[in-house]
Amino acid sequence: MEQIYIYSGGEKLVGKSGVGQAIRHQRECLRRSGVATTDRWTRETVAVHVNTVLPDSVLAALWARLRGRKVVYYGHSTMEDFKCSFKGSNLLAPLFRRWITFCYSLGNVVLTPTEYSKSLLESYGLKKPVYSISNGVDVDFFAPDPAKRTAFRARYGLGDGEKAVVSVGHTIARKGLPEFLALARSLPQARFIWFGWTDPRLIPQEIAAAMKNAPENVIFPGYVDREELREAYCGADVFVFMSHEETEGIVVLEALACGIPTVLRDIPVYDGWLCHTQNIYKASNQLEFQQYVSGILDGELPDLTAAGRAVAESRSLERVGDRLREIYREQRILPPLPAALPKKRAHI
Repeated sequence: MEQIYIYSGGEKLVGKSGVGQAIRHQRECLRRSGVATTDRWTRETVAVHVNTVLPDSVLAALWARLRGRKVVYYGHSTMEDFKCSFKGSNLLAPLFRRWITFCYSLGNVVLTPTEYSKSLLESYGLKKPVYSISNGVDVDFFAPDPAKRTAFRARYGLGDGEKAVVSVGHTIARKGLPEFLALARSLPQARFIWFGWTDPRLIPQEIAAAMKNAPENVIFPGYVDREELREAYCGADVFVFMSHEETEGIVVLEALACGIPTVLRDIPVYDGWLCHTQNIYKASNQLEFQQYVSGILDGELPDLTAAGRAVAESRSLERVGDRLREIYREQRILPPLPAALPKKRAHI
């Protein structure tokens, strides 16, 4: 039976990021769609999934090609989302673009989460076929649950009527951390909680200083597991995601799946699948973020959570797995479906 090798080298380094979550999703997507996976080379391995641009992943891709196996390279990173991240990232961005273009070119096919990230990768001059396919979300696990709301509020000591605004991501400028702190200062009546962690050695000095001088209504719990994160999505009153650049945003899908009112920065990656005032609210500047968040907290804006949940369901792990299987067949990684037998004519 054909197997897909999900290469896990470097997973420890990216395990707490969206890339790490995407790797875990791929295993589950394929399991649910009936495609066998393996965590090592076997005789049945027909293709390898490569998810990072670390040197060991390049070696894995080269080794697969030497052995006559197909390489499915995931384009999680772009030059655009590398900028404004870690120390020196802006200076290194042009070199990073060259490196990831080389890495992705090792794939027989490149998969990337959205049409937006697909357009970016194609603009780099990639000659391999590029497909847009969501990272997916487990809508069975991430789902509205009043008990999780109660647990979240107890965990963070939220009093009756006290409002909570949450965000998730690396503590970096690209994710909108400075703007999140400014939003918290403008709405002192609410509690603001940022989930996520970044190695302090990689954080620019200005971001470290901003976190140190955060307003009193801001909490940084650091990295939490998916169970506690689900509590936050179910228990908070608003999910605000002020990121300046994304290739999709798995945390956005998780939040929508849990039915939390969501406010996002109006950036191109959401065009075509997340629509302002239909399933989420989009803000273009700090004042609009303040207006939409306060409008939700005060109950003055329409509830869009059912429509948001529908978006998440359209990108469920089952649907993503089925689409992956289709791509494998299109790229001759898996054999095509057998042709339907012609129907016998009835004798009259």
